[in-house]
Amino acid sequence: MTEPRRSLLVIEDDPALQTQMKWAFDGYDVAVASDFDEAIAQLRRVEPAVVTLDLGLPPETGGVREGFRTLSKILELAPNTKVIVVTGQHDSANARRAVTLGAYDFFAKPFDAAVVSLIIDRAFRMHDLQAENRRLLKAHAGPADGILTGAPEMLSVCRMIEKVAATDATVLLLGESGTGKELLARALHESSNRDKKRFVAINCAAIPDTLLESELFGYERGAFTGATKQTPGRIETANHGTLFLDEIGDLPAALQAKLLRFLQERMIERLGGREEIPVDVRIVCATHQNLRDRIATGLFREDLFYRLAEIVVTVPPLRDRAGDAALLAHAFVRRFADEQKRGRLGLSDEAVSAIERHRWPGNVRELQNLIKRAVILTDGPMIQASDLGLETTSGEDEPLNLREAREGAERREVVRALARANGHLSKAADLLGISRPTLYDLLNRFGLRKQD
Repeated sequence: MTEPRRSLLVIEDDPALQTQMKWAFDGYDVAVASDFDEAIAQLRRVEPAVVTLDLGLPPETGGVREGFRTLSKILELAPNTKVIVVTGQHDSANARRAVTLGAYDFFAKPFDAAVVSLIIDRAFRMHDLQAENRRLLKAHAGPADGILTGAPEMLSVCRMIEKVAATDATVLLLGESGTGKELLARALHESSNRDKKRFVAINCAAIPDTLLESELFGYERGAFTGATKQTPGRIETANHGTLFLDEIGDLPAALQAKLLRFLQERMIERLGGREEIPVDVRIVCATHQNLRDRIATGLFREDLFYRLAEIVVTVPPLRDRAGDAALLAHAFVRRFADEQKRGRLGLSDEAVSAIERHRWPGNVRELQNLIKRAVILTDGPMIQASDLGLETTSGEDEPLNLREAREGAERREVVRALARANGHLSKAADLLGISRPTLYDLLNRFGLRKQD
């Protein structure tokens, strides 16, 4: 079956240049338009992913007003379309203005087919990547609501959360700081039959040891200096709901014993009180520490560990979640651009590459903070790699030969698609917008091992 050709709209009033561009881009289904009205009609008819737009459109000979009117209308009607503007050789000011208004890129006349082909290819790839990100975001990608991921490792975590949500089993979430353990705990609560009751969270490492007991178990009036009224603790407040104990590995030894007693008997006593109070609560815990190591050094009770670890869920770090860094980065850009009233804002190819290369020691929290900073500080419509402030790693020089550059880019995209599809050839072909036989040809050409 022949692969359907991609639609490219060329908006150019010079008939000779129209013909030249149609010949140069014969790999695409090229539609042409000569003025504003034709351009908008063709845009609605073919719905192209990429448009090339000559700013010097009639009736204003030598001016750019009609070109900018066309650009504005295209971005209004098809905001996801990548518009590549065509300018005069020395017209860098209008090129910059067009990019600021939302154009994807520009090139200057005279027409160089090789250069323009590279720009168009990059525009199609960016359009496809963003379309895939939107699809995953709309589907929420994972079974736990609010967890945005496309990585098999994280999808497995989401499926486990979904399975245990309907039970009352105590869940222990293990993972580095910033991996989203509290988000998973909330997803577990919201997927359970306790979702109409309270989700109460407490960070065991953030509260001084002298106050943590009263925070957890509450106190009676007069229990200590300053205790002027009866106050229920977090455990009691979460009755019939879910209690999330973050950084449980930092719980003091005395409180470990008291928490163990509660887990065994499901009864608490407030400080200064004598009455036993029954509490029905689901316990979810989290820590970035190795609890078995703390057990070995006497810092954590083994019997408490086994009470808490009825279900253990290990949350992978962001660096081990293939494709998630870029996926989350695009989502954060959309969120913070809306919050900061930045309008249409995106990530450049170089910025996405920098995000994919970074190791993210601070995980999702680090990525979120970095993107928020970049959204606030960047000037243009696209966040560049330099706006992210990530340390760059030295790599091989890019080849100057055009054919080698194209093959290198194709090989990288094939490898990335295979990684995102977890080796599934049909899915990888869909991500790349090509047929499965075409993907086989590319695998053979680049010497990549076929994975079924």
